[in-house]
Amino acid sequence: MKPVLCLVAMGALVMDSSPQCTKQLLSERFGRGSRTVDLELELQIELLRETKRKYESVLQLGRALTAHLYSLLQTQHALGDAFADLSQKSPELQEEFGYNAETQKLLCKNGETLLGAVNFFVSSINTLVTKTMEDTLMTVKQYEAARLEYDAYRTDLEELSLGPRDAGTRGRLESAQATFQAHRDKYEKLRGDVAIKLKFLEENKIKVMHKQLLLFHNAVSAYFAGNQKQLEQTLQQFNIKLRPPGAEKPSWLEEQ
Repeated sequence: MKPVLCLVAMGALVMDSSPQCTKQLLSERFGRGSRTVDLELELQIELLRETKRKYESVLQLGRALTAHLYSLLQTQHALGDAFADLSQKSPELQEEFGYNAETQKLLCKNGETLLGAVNFFVSSINTLVTKTMEDTLMTVKQYEAARLEYDAYRTDLEELSLGPRDAGTRGRLESAQATFQAHRDKYEKLRGDVAIKLKFLEENKIKVMHKQLLLFHNAVSAYFAGNQKQLEQTLQQFNIKLRPPGAEKPSWLEEQ
């Protein structure tokens, strides 16, 4: 018979509909049952969840910045076109309208370059949060479910061991021992999997964010300094290609 998704414990699906798991879950919720705790691992898990929440906030702000930059570019482009048109139709102000049109054109070009950098930054954060961190948290949920099952069958075995011994209970005790051992093996394997994934996630996060924060800083600094050459060098350094104007809204970036 296939396992049934029956309970939700600590955000994890429990793949066991047994009375033992139901009893364990209720005992823990009411503070009566004993619970296996790996303090170091649980602290790391909680830190990951907190980090994910903070990165989700950065991601949301990054997307908002992208939208604002895109709107600014559209306004600057329209303003530049208006100045250029008036330059042709207002001889007495041709020079003034002309250099303002050129200024808006330059601002648009620099803005497109900055937008490409910010899009790349946002895309990388999105991958880190929704794929890399989420993958680790899925393994954490499996681990938490396995921990509940392990404690449920451990408690069941302990209760049977303390009960009277006869021909019938010996059979139940042997069956309980085998079931407990299977869930213990599953729990320990997933605990190891989580520890490894947390380690690799931390290493990957540092590597990704070192690159992305450097990109973001260099691009924003060059943009507000009006340093077009540095802006372009920043995109080249991180292998970012801009889409030509008129490409699919709103991204100006194409990753190599």
